[in-house]
Amino acid sequence: MSLAHHSDANAALVDLIKPLATRPGFVSTLLPEVHVVSMHSYVASSPQIYEPSLMIIAQGGKLASLGSRTLDYGAGHYLVQALSVPFMCETFATPQAPLFGVSVAIDRVMLGELVQAMGTTPDLIVEAQTPESMTSAVLDAPMRESVERLLRCLHDPLECQVMGQSRLREVLYAALRGPQAGVLRALVAQQSHFARVAASLAYLHSHYDEPLNVDILARQANMSASTFHEYFKRSTLLSPVQYLKRLRLLKAQQMLVAEGLGVAQVAHRVGYQSTSQFSREYKRYFNRSPGEEGISLRIPA
Repeated sequence: MSLAHHSDANAALVDLIKPLATRPGFVSTLLPEVHVVSMHSYVASSPQIYEPSLMIIAQGGKLASLGSRTLDYGAGHYLVQALSVPFMCETFATPQAPLFGVSVAIDRVMLGELVQAMGTTPDLIVEAQTPESMTSAVLDAPMRESVERLLRCLHDPLECQVMGQSRLREVLYAALRGPQAGVLRALVAQQSHFARVAASLAYLHSHYDEPLNVDILARQANMSASTFHEYFKRSTLLSPVQYLKRLRLLKAQQMLVAEGLGVAQVAHRVGYQSTSQFSREYKRYFNRSPGEEGISLRIPA
């Protein structure tokens, strides 16, 4: 594809996203699995966590840092977030050139059905090492066209009702034909350590406010505690205890910003017994106190 054609194709996506992006940040659509995102100013690198999803960027840019890796996913690229892992995210946007994108949740049941229907493709290379939990890829023509059809569907309630799930399947199918097919297949391979870690993360995200330990999470993954700890850290770059702490703090930030709750109330709701410990750990992670967060009402990146 020529640069001019590439630019035109991105502009077509922007035209479809813009009417749906009624405010900055992530905005719900007629399909619960799909959110459009827009930002109108630069956002410095800050901690984020995404649910398993495909994040397609049509305009603007994002820079993600995970451990020693840096992923640049600007216009014409998409991020494959196979596991929910905390990472640092920097957003590049201006009022004249806002960021526009669309987030498509990865439905593991739908993904599993597609993988089963596709079987083992001849061009699939099975990797022995643990897949990367977060990767980026160029938006090729099949992926771009499937995203366009999905976005068009969101403008028509009847089409969305009748064809919405089919459009989602198309996008996941296109991703399974793309360069990051391996990690998506690993996510639903029943016996893979990666899929088992994904199952434990799903449980952790539903029960993060409860007392949790490695043994409880290892049982969700059907693994021994020592094996689970090893593969969890290999997949997320964090120990289970570190992960739980960061997830609680990120959930707390969302509550402080979106719901305007008091610090003690938020600390309790995310599973902290001590408000002072919560405040110390919050300040260490975000470089500001939870009290300041509630006042600033920052827009999520």
